[in-house]
Amino acid sequence: MSTNQSDISRIQIALSTSLHAHWKLFLIEGIILLALGLAAIVLPLIATVAIAIVIGWLLLMSGIVGLIATFRMRRAPGFWWSLLSAILAIAVGLMLLQSPLAGALSLTLLLTVFFIVEGVASIFYALEHKRELSGRWSFMLFSGVLDLFLASIIILGLPSTVAWALGLLVGINMVFGGSAVISMALHARTTAKPP
Repeated sequence: MSTNQSDISRIQIALSTSLHAHWKLFLIEGIILLALGLAAIVLPLIATVAIAIVIGWLLLMSGIVGLIATFRMRRAPGFWWSLLSAILAIAVGLMLLQSPLAGALSLTLLLTVFFIVEGVASIFYALEHKRELSGRWSFMLFSGVLDLFLASIIILGLPSTVAWALGLLVGINMVFGGSAVISMALHARTTAKPP
């Protein structure tokens, strides 16, 4: 038991030392995330198109790599499924790159479905926890209601929400993520370096 405790202590000391030593890098990362997030919030259409283009390139590159790997291992089981997957990734990637706003519509609809499913699941999860008398269930309930609210805003505003939904939501996520990294970096800076 004491061996596990000493291992945990060593890991905590190593982590604390690393955070203290590299707090400036974390601060720079946080500032960049915060700035990009604010830019995405201010210019959501550009951010939406950029997201569609990045996803298009990722799909295209993964499809090309998958195609090469599939042909190199053409005697492996599942060759035709692997080939279909690679061709599909290439086709969808090219479509997103050719028409990012049309691709943004599909991505926005997918995001909306995610919000609906996540919202319903969070609400039922919260109600289950309320029944069991565990604490903080109201935060989960609020999160689920918020997800459904966001989904309804996107659905009611279609097709105009396509232009801003992805960019705005990714921007908000980046602002919160960047703020968290900045906070962690500033805390690591002021923490005394462990021995």
